[in-house]
Amino acid sequence: MCLRTEDGRAVRDLLDLVGDKWSLLIIATLRSGRLRFSALQRYIPGVSQRMLTLKLRGLERDGLVSRTVHAEVPPRVEYDLTAMGRTLIEPAVALAMWAVTHQPETAAARRAFDEQ
Repeated sequence: MCLRTEDGRAVRDLLDLVGDKWSLLIIATLRSGRLRFSALQRYIPGVSQRMLTLKLRGLERDGLVSRTVHAEVPPRVEYDLTAMGRTLIEPAVALAMWAVTHQPETAAARRAFDEQ
């Protein structure tokens, strides 16, 4: 029932925001502090420059990441979590720990299902 209310919309919006392959990894990487784009890309194996750019823009648009451009030559751009973005760290870590803890069970369930 809650998925038909404004609360349900908030849940769907959050899942759209962070439920993809890269957003939670970006948030987790930024939890230790401000990073340049190239450092973020190094710390997140497999993410393309284009995908990282798109995800950072989306997280910035939604108020979770801030982008600071320093007037230097060449320009230096740094990304950091906003105060609101930092509030997502604890639930994200809890979800990640749940996934790690239950990975053997889900892998076994998938094997059993696939064998049917």
